[in-house]
Amino acid sequence: MNRLLSSLNRDVRQYLLVTFNYWNFTITDGALRMLVVLHFHALGYQSLEIAMLFLFYEFFGVVTNLVGGWIGARIGLNRTMNVGLVLQILSLCLLAVPSQWLSVPLVMFAQALSGIAKDLNKMSAKTSIKKLVCGEQQGRLYKWVAILTGSKNALKGAGFFIGGALLSLAGFRFAVLAMAAVLAVVLCLSLLWLDKDMGKAKSKAKFSHIFSGQRSINILSAARMFLFGSRDVWFVIALPVYLSTVFDWSHSETGGFMAIWVIGYGLVQGIAPKITGNQAGRLSAIVWAGVLLGVSVFVALGVQWQWHPQFTIVVGLLAFGAVFAINSSLHSYLIVSYAREDGASMDVGFYYMANAMGRLIGTVLSGLMFGIGGLTICLWISSLFIALTAIFSLALPDHRSHHSTASI
Repeated sequence: MNRLLSSLNRDVRQYLLVTFNYWNFTITDGALRMLVVLHFHALGYQSLEIAMLFLFYEFFGVVTNLVGGWIGARIGLNRTMNVGLVLQILSLCLLAVPSQWLSVPLVMFAQALSGIAKDLNKMSAKTSIKKLVCGEQQGRLYKWVAILTGSKNALKGAGFFIGGALLSLAGFRFAVLAMAAVLAVVLCLSLLWLDKDMGKAKSKAKFSHIFSGQRSINILSAARMFLFGSRDVWFVIALPVYLSTVFDWSHSETGGFMAIWVIGYGLVQGIAPKITGNQAGRLSAIVWAGVLLGVSVFVALGVQWQWHPQFTIVVGLLAFGAVFAINSSLHSYLIVSYAREDGASMDVGFYYMANAMGRLIGTVLSGLMFGIGGLTICLWISSLFIALTAIFSLALPDHRSHHSTASI
């Protein structure tokens, strides 16, 4: 393998290493999410209590994205990526304690470590692409970002399925230990082969720069926050609990459906440039947010009127996932494109801070509102958040003129 990697172009070699690292991390992240939801639901936890287990995971995701970009610009993205791996291994080992020691505070602490790890890894992987593609190659940049993002989500879906299957076949403790062992191997490869100064800013990054001064970044971040809140408000807690309790699906069936949803979502993300065209920008973001709003309202009405509930939820939410994937891929490309050349990790980190904030809001509302009004109210809140995403997208600057200005 060493000879094969050495024969490749340096940028391609680094891209493959970053992607391999990110893929393995993502599988464990998806599997761990499904393990915790299903394991603690089986122990008798209510939806809001399960949501609280993820509170620190999402909260520290916000904090990590805010300061992680600044840290990456100062010490290099290879180091932030490796620190993320170490924290995830530590989190998994903490969850492997005997079941009588598996208290709520311990799970919340382990999830906090996992949240920091996930966002360090994601910020490092996505920012590194900015360094590997020159500013004039916007079509190529969109394609590489779409492939990385889409493959990540497809594998996260595989992780959901692996988590549900491992819980049924081997139990919670064995599953987390096996994942820790895999990540330890990935960490060794990453330490050996990733460039030491990847993503390190040429000028000294100032802490005050973690808050973006660019209007385009701020508007896109606001749109992103509501976009991801619109998904997680029904996806994280409400949907798996609804499938298990209302439809009486088994752990494997619930995990399998969640896996199919995320894998399909990832596959659509990967081909998004073919659907929207390589020169996508502001107009595409507005149009696809409008399409997503239409799908969301249709599903909410179907569930509220109890119109063939299983068909509406399964088919409707799969359609939601496909359109959501295009929106997500467009946003992921626009942030990498809008980001400044030197210190890009700070812009990307700020944007993913907003992403994590949306997930935090969505996760808490998912547990809280499902307990109050069931899946229907979660879907209506989702529609409201998508409408806000569309409104913010109207204020985005024209992508090509922004890029020309930034390149001068």
